Amino acid sequence: MGQRVPIQGEAGLGYVLAVDYDMPPLMLTPNELDAMVLGAQWVASLQDRMLANAASDVLAKIASAVPDDLQLYIIEPSLGVKAPAEDQGEAIDTAPLRRAIRDGRKLRLRYRSAAGEESERTVAPVLIGFAEASTLLIAWCDLREGFRHFRIERIVEMQATDEPTGSRPGELRRRWQQWRDQQLARSLPKLG
Repeated sequence: MGQRVPIQGEAGLGYVLAVDYDMPPLMLTPNELDAMVLGAQWVASLQDRMLANAASDVLAKIASAVPDDLQLYIIEPSLGVKAPAEDQGEAIDTAPLRRAIRDGRKLRLRYRSAAGEESERTVAPVLIGFAEASTLLIAWCDLREGFRHFRIERIVEMQATDEPTGSRPGELRRRWQQWRDQQLARSLPKLG
């Protein structure tokens, strides 16, 4: 109501938009559209088919909502991402990892190192990182008692547990960011 949207109703009964009110179209600037299209192109280039499909769906929704004069920014974008390598191997489904992160649940992994050695790990997942050459699961490793980066293509087997990570939402990520900042500070050359 403070933004002059006609709302009818009263406390205790509920509220509705006036029947004749027409919501304005999604208002994005050309630069915002460029950013959205570029981001969606990049996500679509990942090996995760579920995320790639979601990126395409988002673009279709945006295209249906923006005014006609901005359609060209989506149909014929002026920016693009590098095409993915032809042989990316098996597609990776990160949905179970994302679910464990959102639910604050630990995972049990059987993980293969670069040398081919396998180990069993229980981890508290923090986030999934996407780089040009790999996808990483960033997690607190109970075995190593520290943060570790696990290449997703080396996860041989994974099982979600009912065990909570033991952290409030966002706390584990903040701890990882502090750890990462400390690691970066140690690797930078000292000036002066």
